[in-house]
Amino acid sequence: MPRPSPSCLIACLCGLVIVAPFAGCGGGTKKRPAMTIAERVRKARSDATPGGPARELTKVARIQFGSGDRAGAIKTLEEARRTIKDDSDAAIFAPRLVEIADAYADLADRKSAREAVDEAVGMADRIGDAVARATVLAKAGGVFGGRDGGLGDATRATELLAKAASIAESDEVAERFRPQALAAVALGYANANLADEAGAVLVKLETTADGLTDLRPKAEALAAAASVHAKSGAKDKASALLGRAAEAAKGIDGPANRAFALVAVATVMNAVGDGKGVAALAAEAEKAAAKIADPEQQKDAQQAIRVLEASAAKG
Repeated sequence: MPRPSPSCLIACLCGLVIVAPFAGCGGGTKKRPAMTIAERVRKARSDATPGGPARELTKVARIQFGSGDRAGAIKTLEEARRTIKDDSDAAIFAPRLVEIADAYADLADRKSAREAVDEAVGMADRIGDAVARATVLAKAGGVFGGRDGGLGDATRATELLAKAASIAESDEVAERFRPQALAAVALGYANANLADEAGAVLVKLETTADGLTDLRPKAEALAAAASVHAKSGAKDKASALLGRAAEAAKGIDGPANRAFALVAVATVMNAVGDGKGVAALAAEAEKAAAKIADPEQQKDAQQAIRVLEASAAKG
């Protein structure tokens, strides 16, 4: 059975929102007023998914900071962190702690950021899935190493990213998922301003992608490499890789795998500002999703497309 969602390489998407198709219909429907901060906080607190309140409260804190309310943002992040207990499921909550740490770092609250990211690193040892463990360590390294919106600790960043790279290249990670782990490491190095190291991992990532014959992981690996190049400012290289990724995704036989791969590629296109490419691939994904026989898989694919569309609509 195909995985139920596109690759976790991609930076976090917005929560599920139903939007009009890309063709631009909306015919006179009134735009709903934006929720107040208090409404967003209440909604975040009521999120019933594991780790949901922590994730959503962190998003609210970023909105508060963006509107100039730093004190309110810190208070919301404190609440988000309190939802995570010492014995929480590490696979779910370690990534939430990294998100909280990243937000604290953006707010220049370095003490709280370091405490949260150190806790996430400690939790990572309890994550059984090697790809997820490498991803948490890589993202933590990015938070430690970032000079703007980070902790500026290159030594700690290098240590964590080297550990993540070792996991990504180990036998713990199946060849099918190695590109996903390598992409997380490359992006972590890029976020930590360690360009040489990021470039070396990118070479491995692209080589791995080129050697894949299964088109879904190939498409996702190429898209992941593109996202790292875009982060590093190499937009031409990113665009070329996204073109190859889209071609691979379109060639997938199974409609479920094709739909999810198209969404994964389109998500990176959205991140680099290729609105036309997003619209085209979203339309292809819609066609593929309509052909999925299993109702639950079809629902998952359609939901992934709606999330993509919602993110694209926000620009």
